[in-house]
Amino acid sequence: METLTHDSSTPALTPDLSELKRWYGLMHMGRVLDDKAPNYLKQAIGWSYHAPCAGHDGIQLALGLSFRAGQDYLFPYYRDMLTCLAAGLTPLEILLNGISKRDDVASGGRHMSNHFAKPAIGIQNVSSLTGNHTQHAAGLGRAVKHYERDAIVFSSQGESSLSEGYCYEAIVGADREKLPVVFVVQDNGYGISVPKRDQAANEHLCDTFSGLPNLKIVKCNGLDVMDSLRAMREAIAYARSGQGPAMVYALCVRIGSHSNSDRHEWYRDEEELAAAKAQDPLPRFRAYCLTHGLSEAELTEVEAANLAHYNEVSEKAILSANPDPATIFDFVLPEAWTSEKFPDGLHSEEGEAITLLQALNQTLKEEFRHNPDTFIWGQDMANKEKGGIFNVSKGMQPEFGKGRVFNAPIAEDFIVGTANGFSRFDDKIRVVVEGAEFADYIWPAAEQIVECSHEYWRSNGQFSPNITIRLASGGYIGGGLYHSQNVEGWLTTLPGIRVVVPAFADDAAGLLRTAMRSRGTTLYLEPKFLYNAASAKAHVPADFAVPFGKARVRRPGKDLTILAYGTPVHFALEAADKLAKEGVNVEVIDLRSLLPLDTDTIFASVKKTHRVLVAHEDKVFGGFGGEVAAQISKECFPWLDAPVERVGSTFTPVGFNRILERAILPNAEKVLAAARSVLAF
Repeated sequence: METLTHDSSTPALTPDLSELKRWYGLMHMGRVLDDKAPNYLKQAIGWSYHAPCAGHDGIQLALGLSFRAGQDYLFPYYRDMLTCLAAGLTPLEILLNGISKRDDVASGGRHMSNHFAKPAIGIQNVSSLTGNHTQHAAGLGRAVKHYERDAIVFSSQGESSLSEGYCYEAIVGADREKLPVVFVVQDNGYGISVPKRDQAANEHLCDTFSGLPNLKIVKCNGLDVMDSLRAMREAIAYARSGQGPAMVYALCVRIGSHSNSDRHEWYRDEEELAAAKAQDPLPRFRAYCLTHGLSEAELTEVEAANLAHYNEVSEKAILSANPDPATIFDFVLPEAWTSEKFPDGLHSEEGEAITLLQALNQTLKEEFRHNPDTFIWGQDMANKEKGGIFNVSKGMQPEFGKGRVFNAPIAEDFIVGTANGFSRFDDKIRVVVEGAEFADYIWPAAEQIVECSHEYWRSNGQFSPNITIRLASGGYIGGGLYHSQNVEGWLTTLPGIRVVVPAFADDAAGLLRTAMRSRGTTLYLEPKFLYNAASAKAHVPADFAVPFGKARVRRPGKDLTILAYGTPVHFALEAADKLAKEGVNVEVIDLRSLLPLDTDTIFASVKKTHRVLVAHEDKVFGGFGGEVAAQISKECFPWLDAPVERVGSTFTPVGFNRILERAILPNAEKVLAAARSVLAF
């Protein structure tokens, strides 16, 4: 292990003997659990994923001891068993997670073993997406700073995760905002089997961030408890000072394989393995304890007590209840807010009609006045007179201030990921983000949307990201690639989120209000072609709200059902008007909500008309209409007098030239032609 320099002004640590004994007990118990974990898999009891922490003991003990349960926040990674034990998990809780039992405090057996958490004391449930939680830590740090809470956010990870772009975004973002986050990087030299030299040019990957002006980097010997505690103290003091985040870079060794599915002897020779074992932090710390006042008898007593306690709780864990398969549908989505005044999302009130864009802007401001714990950020959100590239957020920063309305970097991952983290601070918080300037640019944040989709389920109902992700969607503006595509076909495959698409100003306001008042994550797709379209204008009653999963019959009929959402609703209405002149009575249903979907209204209409056409802007092949058609075919087959027809875009990208765009996207004429085809069958 190389010699590392450190701040000599940091006072030396001098724990009393009782504290030193407690620390050794934690480290030894961590090793007992680490060594015993593979046995559960061998006995077919569980723990099918185990990433050993042996060799990381020094920094993990220091990190866990630095965490203040119930006050700070900790995002551990999958190797942080000792960290979590020292931070407040009991050995029984560690075992219940390892063998995926019902009473696992992290997830109730829903999440992968070796993913330890205890949200009740601030230890966060972290997914298997390596290093992804750095985004959430930055977002939570932003909330801690905004609400002026005495707390530190700790984000722990392996050195190889720093190769991920979203880790870079999070660290750079925390640096820019001077957030109270301590990033702890445990460097054992390998990313599974990939050596560090294949990850980056720097020997210490933390040096990649050395140019950041507000980030304090503290290196330490992660094998040594005292040096690790020294580094943690330096980092915490700096982060608490308000000067910026800190990074503790701890050099460790990996004594075992990456996990129980890895065979490190395939890529590490015997000499290297022996050298790693020779650096084992446990005997090293044991020797330290002996030279600093603890006796051999005292340490032996601790070890015997740990083994006895392990045997006791292991038996209890094995005999404890398994998860109930009947609960798989629990905590997929939190219950949505509903309006007592508008339970069906319908109104007959007349008055001044406003544009869809005006309805969005008006509702955002109303909801910000309604809930002072509402925030919005995104690219180009708030710069003097500008409020988003389409001015949906115009005037919000002057009214609500830079603390609640602010710009984000051009980093879609960071925009959505920090929303996830920020919302962890308090369940009353609601975050709205413009996830990307155009829906087509959301792909860098795809992993964060997936993350949001299973947070509530994965945590067994302990955390829900309360976020509305706004996206300007669709074409008809001559935008071409990355400015005209639709993304709902992918989004609707994700359980645990909601997807809505308004076609008129009143529904735009009503759906946005419901999204912003509800718990959970809503993808709110705004058809940009309709922002200022006269056809989408409508009167918006005060406090109007539209429930999720409730379609709207825009035109009643008996001969044909046209199901549509977004811009094609207007094409459907135009086609219906033309067919009415020919004596054909068409029912047009505006789906409004795709996830959840109002199948009751759909099936009732199809059973009445016996013919159905699904019209959407997205590609027909692989588009959302295929799911709608499949459900109709299954549930309404006896009532159908013709095959379910679909109309949408061609299976091509959307071209920039208006001639190409018209050839690709659906329009009223194409909807009319498809309707005639269904009627003629």
